[in-house]
Amino acid sequence: MTLVLHDLLPARQRRSWAADGTCPDLDLYSLYRSRQIADPHRTAVIDAKGKLCYAALDRKVRRLATGLGELGIGPGDVVGVQLPNGRDAVIADLALAAVGAVALPFPVGRGSLEAECLLRRAEAVAVIAVTEHRGSHHAAELQELAPALPALRHVIACGPGDAPCGTVPYSALLRTDPAAFTPARPDPDGPARILVSSGSESEPKMVAYSHNALAGGRGNFLGSLLLDDAPPRCLFLVPLASAFGSNGTSVTLARHGGTLVLLDHFTPEGALAAVRKHEPTHVLGVPTMVRMILESLDKEGRSGTEPAGLPSPAALVLGGSVLDETTAAGARRAFGAPVVNLYGSADGVNCHTGLDGEVPETAGSPAVVAGRPDPRVADIKIADIDSKDLTEAPGGSVGEIIARGPMTPMCYVGAPDLDARYRTPDGWVRTGDLGFLDDDGILHVVGRLKDVVIRGGANISPAEVERELSSHPLVRDVACVGVPDDLMGERLAACVVTRGDDALGLEALCRHLTRRGLERRKHPERLLLVQELPLTPAGKTDRAALRDRLMKLGGPREGTAPVPVAGPA
Repeated sequence: MTLVLHDLLPARQRRSWAADGTCPDLDLYSLYRSRQIADPHRTAVIDAKGKLCYAALDRKVRRLATGLGELGIGPGDVVGVQLPNGRDAVIADLALAAVGAVALPFPVGRGSLEAECLLRRAEAVAVIAVTEHRGSHHAAELQELAPALPALRHVIACGPGDAPCGTVPYSALLRTDPAAFTPARPDPDGPARILVSSGSESEPKMVAYSHNALAGGRGNFLGSLLLDDAPPRCLFLVPLASAFGSNGTSVTLARHGGTLVLLDHFTPEGALAAVRKHEPTHVLGVPTMVRMILESLDKEGRSGTEPAGLPSPAALVLGGSVLDETTAAGARRAFGAPVVNLYGSADGVNCHTGLDGEVPETAGSPAVVAGRPDPRVADIKIADIDSKDLTEAPGGSVGEIIARGPMTPMCYVGAPDLDARYRTPDGWVRTGDLGFLDDDGILHVVGRLKDVVIRGGANISPAEVERELSSHPLVRDVACVGVPDDLMGERLAACVVTRGDDALGLEALCRHLTRRGLERRKHPERLLLVQELPLTPAGKTDRAALRDRLMKLGGPREGTAPVPVAGPA
């Protein structure tokens, strides 16, 4: 039985964006084919295996699509994809679009329990998974789960080595004859991909996006960061299987006819090598990754040899967490390029500071400038949080940020309770974020309705404290989390990566916060020094892992030496 996905945005509104050219009104594979026909020899993908042009990529896509069709996978079927960044992930994206199926990508490194949850709730009929990647054997793990998933008919094993027993070899599907293959032509306003968001729910949220919302709305976002009509060359440091990574196949390739530069896993050294060798026009990542890159550049400078220079991209596009001015300034100096602060989420909001934008802080306020909303991507309003019908808040006042536009998703998957909680009857998305629009129409993000540490009844914004701590000269990276406390309910803990070997204590950090004007009640009461902040498989700071570490240490103490934690996936 095919999963039913409803569009919660009025059809008339969707059609208006196709009619006025805001959205291309083509399904993703047809859009890609038009790019392939226009310039077949342009490089589509650069990965560890080398270069792959548009024509060669399309041949592989049509072979895989034929193989998927022979397995009975067709229009409307949901297919999971758990592959590292590389050509196989791109081939899978396009082949699923070609047969009219709905892709459900989720990053490698996510455990079998979460994978089972996603596949079950989405009623996935198949999953394409890597045989082995950095010690994980996802195909075998998913095959073991198959009996508990009634809708799952096939586990397709991709990668070197023998396919686990009971799975379908991905390589065999690529050997099919595509001569008779006829692509499906799904409705451009129909579902193309399900984005997975960790969000604030007990289980990951799944958000259904149409072809037009991806190539149109999200495509307009990337288009606003292009300097001219030349196709972009985008280095994705985040997984293509993440919400941020959905700007890869559907946007960089299908919409803009560009090139994807991909690393199968992130390391700062690998990222620097890719920038120097492939000279991307755009580098897309999260602030923590850039801080790690800047530290790697510092090490190169201290090694006694002259480090190789960096070619300047058109932009560094950083999202996923708050971008502080210290990191932004360091990145601008190192890369000689604009740094774009991206505020966005899988739920359907997008706003950024643009190629000419700085990342200023609002004096005397915890707000961060997010840029000017673009109606061709997502229009943004501020709703009065005290009103039941989310009426628009008075100009300049703080309220809940709500968004609606060409990138607005269709609905949450298998979660009518989330639809009721986060979507309005006329299609607006409730973000759960607090912010305001100033007199110039610039969005300022203050914090989250839920993302607060409540200490003795007083609310503390971790993002505000992180931003002030990041300005300390010995702090390379920082994340603040709340830890349970019998007396106060919660206490704030700062998890810090230091620069160099200089000692750093909690008292010194609190003195710095006092000089920055942060009131005493917001100061952290625990300090954990770590070698690196752990990252989730999607590339964001793993706050749950940090909180678990602090709880295991116990007691109101501070770390005195860097503690190893799990590195980036």
